[in-house]
Formats: sequence, structure tokens, C-alpha cells
Amino acid sequence: MADTNPIKQFEIHPVFDFEIGGLNLAFTNSSFFMAATVIGVTALMAMATTRRALVPGRGQSIAELLYEFVAGMIRSTAGTEGLRFFPFVFTLFMFILAANMLGMFPYLPAPGFHSFTVTSHIIVTFALSMLVMVIVVGYGVWKNGFRFLKLFVPSGVPLPLYLIVTPIEVISFLSRPLSLSVRLFANMLAGHILLKVFAGFVIMMGTAGFLGFLGAALPLFMVVALTALEFLVAFLQAYVFAILTCIYLNDALHPGH
Repeated sequence: MADTNPIKQFEIHPVFDFEIGGLNLAFTNSSFFMAATVIGVTALMAMATTRRALVPGRGQSIAELLYEFVAGMIRSTAGTEGLRFFPFVFTLFMFILAANMLGMFPYLPAPGFHSFTVTSHIIVTFALSMLVMVIVVGYGVWKNGFRFLKLFVPSGVPLPLYLIVTPIEVISFLSRPLSLSVRLFANMLAGHILLKVFAGFVIMMGTAGFLGFLGAALPLFMVVALTALEFLVAFLQAYVFAILTCIYLNDALHPGH
């Protein structure tokens, strides 16, 4: 019987072992799919923008659509000044979107090689969220100096309330990388576990005779429906991560607003 353990899909395995001075530097399936994501997105955008035709083809149309989508997102949240961060936000959005989508295909890139969703591991999502916060704080301090601290002292608040509001703002700011990383990690983890559970029901009921075979139709329908939902969630989580990044970058550009 096929393995129906819903947690096994998240296990990290070495593709090939590598060790230097007792330090394990193995190239794992997680590393492989992160590299595949970067190479895939780079190749897609390179091929889509090679011709730069006045009348775009399909590939160029997709690239232009993605470009305008992210640019519009930045303008609506951080203003025109925020477009200086377009390369960063676009790269972040495309990496998360491609990683999420790649994890939806169970046997890539070769038979017997199980797919892996890198965004289902909190260490990956936390690293991305910390990168966002380092850029936000670094640029905010570089551009605004001590005025960046106005982020924790909102204007228009009565003076006595600052004793309550300021600690809340500090805690809220410090919790941003945690909430940003957990949101993406938890959604991808829960979705893939749910898919695996219902797929396990299909396998187990399908081996239980004729009545079990008929009963497997319901969980099979749920697998199909949840798969479609997971593709939507894969896009929405990339969008949410990117738009929250834009909102945080707006705080670095305009602290206290």
C-alpha cells in the first residue's frame, strides 16, 4: 500500500552528501527545489523578455502582467517612491509564488523524486520575513535617522496614552517577522496535510472491496476540490506576503504617517 503518512512529505533528505571539517553541507531536497525555483523563474522571465516585441506574445504578456501587478501593488501601498523597491518585491513575490506552485506537483522533476514545498518549512519563511524586516529597519534608519522612531509614536494621540500606545506599537513591530512567516508556513503546511489525508482515504477505501471503492468517490472529489483551492491559496499567500512587505516598506519611507 502506498505511504499515506501526511507528515512524510515535509521530511528533508540529502540529494548528495557533502562534508567539510565535520560540518554537514549536504545538498538537500529543500535546497534543490529552492534552486529549481530560482532557475525556473529566471529562465521564464529571460525567455519572456528576449524579443521585447511591440505586439507581445504569450510569454511576454505574462511577464508584463506580472510586472504591472506588482508595480500596481507597490504604488497603492507605498506610493510612487516605493517603486525603488520594485526589484526586491517582485523577486520575493515570484520566488514564493513559484515555490508554492512547484510544490503542488507530486512527482517532479523525475519519477520517484517527490516534490517538496519549501514554503511549508518555517525556517525558510522566517528567513524571508527577517530579510524584509532588515531592509525595512535598515532603510528606515538610513533615510529618516531618529525620525524612524516616530513609527512607535503615532501623531494625534493624547500624551498620557503614549504610555500604552508606544509599547503596543513596539510589540506589534517586533511580531511582524513572526506573523509574516507563520502565516505563509501554516497555510502551506495545513493545505498539503489536508490533501494527503484525503488522498490516504481514497487509497484505504479503494482497497476495501467494491463498497469501499464506491465510498472512495467522496474523498476523491474532495482531493480534486482541495487541489483547486490549494492553487488559489498558493497565489494568495504569495500576494499577501508581497503586499504586507509593501506596507512595511511604506513605514520605512513614511514613518509616523
